[in-house]
Amino acid sequence: MIFSRETMTNAIKIEAKKAEEVKQYLMSTNNLSHTAKTQAKNGFVYFPIISKAKVAKKYTLVNIALPEKKEQEKDLKTKILSQLTKKEQEHLKTSFDHVGTIAILEIEPALKKKEKIIASALLEMFPSIKTVLKKAGSHEGTFRTQKMQLLAGIDTRETCHKESGTKLWLDVEQVYFSPRLSTERKRIFEQIKKGESILVMFSGCAPYPCVIAKNTQAKEIIGVELNPIGHQYGLKNVTANKLKNVTLYQGDVRTVVPKLNKIFDRILMPLPKSSEEFLDVALAVSKKGTIIHCYDFLHEDHFNDAVQKIENACKIAKKKCKILGIFKCGQHSPRTFRICVDFEIVN
Repeated sequence: MIFSRETMTNAIKIEAKKAEEVKQYLMSTNNLSHTAKTQAKNGFVYFPIISKAKVAKKYTLVNIALPEKKEQEKDLKTKILSQLTKKEQEHLKTSFDHVGTIAILEIEPALKKKEKIIASALLEMFPSIKTVLKKAGSHEGTFRTQKMQLLAGIDTRETCHKESGTKLWLDVEQVYFSPRLSTERKRIFEQIKKGESILVMFSGCAPYPCVIAKNTQAKEIIGVELNPIGHQYGLKNVTANKLKNVTLYQGDVRTVVPKLNKIFDRILMPLPKSSEEFLDVALAVSKKGTIIHCYDFLHEDHFNDAVQKIENACKIAKKKCKILGIFKCGQHSPRTFRICVDFEIVN
């Protein structure tokens, strides 16, 4: 019998049902250690971390003996450094998006000749990854989709991503989806009270409707998505997760929402680059006590601009609001963040 060597390691201890959320969080912050193995035990999962200082306060930290990884399983950067020049090493990014069985990398031009080496190393390190793609452009067009190029593994763009107890099918090239927003989606569903009626504008492949339906006692969740492919995946995900209180519509929210003839307890607007353009639509189906989550991309010196947009829209709609908080949901570029402004209608 071969025994794995163990070493005392700082780790996050989390219930097994929340493991995927923590995994995505650690990968997005580049804080998942590759010197020890993640371990499941007695209903909990232990994720080894690189730095205690980088862990959000809401997570439980423990010091536990975890099996060491074999040398060839260790940090991606260490694994390929010997194959890169010193100049190339400066351009290596070891963080990546992990969507189901697909890894999505950002490869700088200086590393183009070595991109296959990097992709192959990733496949070898993570058995759960079957396809490695690289971003071949920025998010473009009305649907904010992004071209991808195969670097290694199975040539596919479709996968099933697991998050907060749900299965989310999608095509990463034709549907906008960010695994880095799993923590934000959890932040939202933890606020939801029993019996709420919820509207999700720009619902995509329905990650918000699905995780909300799966993890709360909301009365109904309605999603509206313009992208017909995203909408079809949303319908597939509602069926796959056996959700009875989710209804999805395909079309422009400006056209669809007024025809619903409904007033909502909570409204989500997860379209950072132009959500404010649809505030009038959201306010028209709100009431006293409705909570709205409005997203934006802003430099950290200008977060208050988002508040000003909301207050101006409320003034035009002859409604008053109370700002509940501004929350960072991820970094877009240096000192520029995706933020969410939570606000409540008070009259």
